[in-house]
Amino acid sequence: MSTSPSLTYSLVVNGSVYGSQSARHAYQFACALIEKGHQLVSVFFYQDGVHNASSLVLPANDEFDLTKAWQQLSQQHHVRLESCVAASLRRGIVDANEANTHALDASNTAKGFELAGLGGLAEALLTQDRVVQF
Repeated sequence: MSTSPSLTYSLVVNGSVYGSQSARHAYQFACALIEKGHQLVSVFFYQDGVHNASSLVLPANDEFDLTKAWQQLSQQHHVRLESCVAASLRRGIVDANEANTHALDASNTAKGFELAGLGGLAEALLTQDRVVQF
């Protein structure tokens, strides 16, 4: 029995951290592909998906903490978590650099997430074996 070759993946998450199942399904898919021996290179959060990158998401104690789960996945498997900078700023997700640029008092991007331009997504489309959108 031959084994399938390992593939590289990037995911695009358009769904909010809560309010739809899109981001949770993307996370479950990410875990499954890593378990199968594939490499997840990056997750690009776009449109309402940028809410996954907020440090201000505080689920109830008995709820699954999806932002924390993304952070742990990133740390354990060296996955880049990129949040679209334009979509993030429109939705109030600001990193330290943007807070400084716009003279804001604080940032609210969760640790491990970075704001990135669409170039990050374009790079994934050109360099990964598969890009899957949720």
